[in-house]
Amino acid sequence: MSELHPLLATRWSPLAFDPVAELSDDVVGSLLEAARWAPSTANSQPWRFAVGRRDDEMYKRTLENLSAECQRWAGNASALIVAARLDRVMLPRAAYDLGQAVAHLTVQATALRLHVHQIVDFDFDGLRADLDIADDLHPTVVVAVGRLGDPAILPPDLRAWETALRTRVPVTELLVNRVSIT
Repeated sequence: MSELHPLLATRWSPLAFDPVAELSDDVVGSLLEAARWAPSTANSQPWRFAVGRRDDEMYKRTLENLSAECQRWAGNASALIVAARLDRVMLPRAAYDLGQAVAHLTVQATALRLHVHQIVDFDFDGLRADLDIADDLHPTVVVAVGRLGDPAILPPDLRAWETALRTRVPVTELLVNRVSIT
């Protein structure tokens, strides 16, 4: 296997977050700064974020719009960040660009010894209404961020998922043209 940078090799999306850990303004600023410096088509930066920290109103409204399954664990994250893309005809690559921004945020979180779990199972219309999100923004993902927690706090079914061996599809299966990698 090719060598991977430790920030990428140690990144994973836990369900168990420390329910008392908090994120400082500097840490949140650092995550958003990493997203801000992500590449984007013609430097359009077609992304916007809504940050909620545990116990504030933004967090509570975001959590309420997650699926019941995600609510079972996401409420322990230190922050829930709604990532939205600008939805305009002149920005046809906005979804791709937003993905880059969230990836940069994720790598920065890993560098800060934080963990991120991206959530796409949420009530789109409810989130848009509850957070008063502008019509030209498309909420795409909710990013749960926090310190790693103890899997024992999770219900048994989620604990089993949390502690299972991580797997990935082999690189050869990701290649369309089956070029050999040496």
